[in-house]
Amino acid sequence: MMRYCLALDLKDDPQAIDRYIKHHQKVPEAILQSIRDAGINEMEIFISGNRLMMVIEVSEEFSFEKKAKMDAENQEVQEWESLMSTLQQALPWAKEGEKWILMQKIFSLPK
Repeated sequence: MMRYCLALDLKDDPQAIDRYIKHHQKVPEAILQSIRDAGINEMEIFISGNRLMMVIEVSEEFSFEKKAKMDAENQEVQEWESLMSTLQQALPWAKEGEKWILMQKIFSLPK
């Protein structure tokens, strides 16, 4: 299994941050199923201030390209992403249209 870490910022507004957290305490089943169908076995989102970090563990069949294609074809996911976009802002170094940015692992505790 592979694990990835991604980052994204929320708008620096306490109300937007609160709404984002509340939405993620009650994620619609269709969204959860789309995540599982893409090959994501585990997903956690952490917050500090307005910075988000998402950790995902994926199956061997997972690819970011496949997930993006599946999401583009799923109306419920598009509606969820549209809602989330009202609360999010891209990281300063993100390319046009990028939201969650893949983080580079720079350290792993030796065994």
